[in-house]
Amino acid sequence: MVPLLRNNKYIFFYVMILIPLAGELNFYPFNDSFRVSFGMPTFFFFLLITHKKVPAVLSGILAGTAVVTFRISLDLFHDDLFSAFIQHYPTFFYYFTFGCLFYVTRAKRFIKRSILISLLGTSFDILASLGELTFQYIAFHSMITFEDIQKVSIIAIFRSFSTVGLLNLLILYRTQLKQAEIQKQNDQLTLVISSLYEESIHLQKTLVNSESITKDAYHLYTKLLNVENNPELTQMALKIAGETHEIKKDNQRILSGLSRLITDKSFSEHMEINKIVDLAVTSNNKYARSLKKDIKIISHTQGEHPRYHVYQILSMINNLIANAIEAIEHEGKIYISVRRADDMAEFQITDNGPGIPNNQMHVVFKPGFTNKYDHAGSSFTGIGLTYVKGMVESLEGEISLQSKVGKISGTSYKIQLPMKNIAMKE
Repeated sequence: MVPLLRNNKYIFFYVMILIPLAGELNFYPFNDSFRVSFGMPTFFFFLLITHKKVPAVLSGILAGTAVVTFRISLDLFHDDLFSAFIQHYPTFFYYFTFGCLFYVTRAKRFIKRSILISLLGTSFDILASLGELTFQYIAFHSMITFEDIQKVSIIAIFRSFSTVGLLNLLILYRTQLKQAEIQKQNDQLTLVISSLYEESIHLQKTLVNSESITKDAYHLYTKLLNVENNPELTQMALKIAGETHEIKKDNQRILSGLSRLITDKSFSEHMEINKIVDLAVTSNNKYARSLKKDIKIISHTQGEHPRYHVYQILSMINNLIANAIEAIEHEGKIYISVRRADDMAEFQITDNGPGIPNNQMHVVFKPGFTNKYDHAGSSFTGIGLTYVKGMVESLEGEISLQSKVGKISGTSYKIQLPMKNIAMKE
C-alpha cells in the first residue's frame, strides 16, 4: 500500500525507529506514569498497511520492545536501569495486547470498511490501554477509576478515527495519482489511434486506386488477347492485374484490423473540444522540442460545443499545427482558435512563420508540395495538407488559407465543418 514498506528493511525501520519516536510526542492525562502518545496511531497505521506482510502479534512484540528499550535508554541519563525498566515495562503490554487483538479478531478483513475498522481500532486501543493501566497498578499501585476509562475511551476514539482518516487520504491520493497515470496513457493511446485513423483514410484511398488499377490492367489484358504475336505483353498485363488485386486484398485486411481498433468501444470516439485541443497542444509541444524549436502554442475556445469525433478533429488539427511547427525556423507562436457559428464549427490555426509566397499558394494542397526542410536538409513529406483538405471535403466542409511574406509574416488556415458531420449524435 505504501511503496517504502514493500521492502522488509523499511518495515524494520518503521517499527524500531518511527514508533518509538512517535511515542515521545505525548501527554499524561491521569498520572505521572500513564502517558498518551502518538505511538498508538503510528502503530495502528503500521498494522493497517502491513497486514499482509507482517503478523500483527509479531508487530506488537517488536513495537513494544522497541518503545520500552528506547524509553529506558533515554532515562539512563538520569536514572538506573532497574528503575527505568519498572517505569516503562507496562508499555510493552499495550502494543502486545493491541497486536494480539488485531490478529485474533482478524481485523485485516475490514480494512476497506472505514467505520468498522475505526470502531475496532477504538476497542483495541481501550483494551490495550486498560492492559497497560493494569500493569501500572501492579508496578505502582495506581488505581483505575471510571473517569480514567472515560478519558481512555475518548482518546481512543480520536486516535483510531484520525488514523483511519489519514489512511483513507493516502489511499485517495494514490488513487488520484493512478487515475492521472491512466488518463495520461489514454491520452497517448488517443493520439496513436488518431494517427491510425489518418492512415486508414490514406489506406481507403489506396484501396480505391488499387481497384481501379486492377480493372484497367485486366481490361488491357482482354484487349491484348485480340492482338497477335504479343503473348508476353498479354501475360504481363494479367500478372499486373493479379498482383494489384493481391495488394488490394492485403490492404483490406490491414484496414479491417485498423477499423476494429479505432472503433473499439473501450475508447471513446467523441470528446470535449477542450480536451481534443489540449491533446493536440501536448503532443505538438513535444514535436517542437524534438526539432529543437522554441514554439509557444496558445489555444482559445469560444461558445458551447458538443462532443466532437476525436479522431477526425484531432488528426486535422495535428496536421495543421505540425505544418506550422515545421514552417517556423527557430522560435515563434501558434494560435489555435475554435468557435461555433450556428450549425458550423470553425477551427483556425495561425502561426507567425515565414509565410507562403503568392506564386505557391495555388499548389499548397497538392500532394507532395513542401517548402519545409529539416536541419539535415531533407524535405518533409508534403502530404499533411493534402490529407486535411481531403478530410475537410469528405465532411462537407471548407478550408481556406491566408498567408503573408515579409516583415510581418505568417500563415492562417481556417476550417469550417458542419456540426452534423462531426458532433456526437444525441
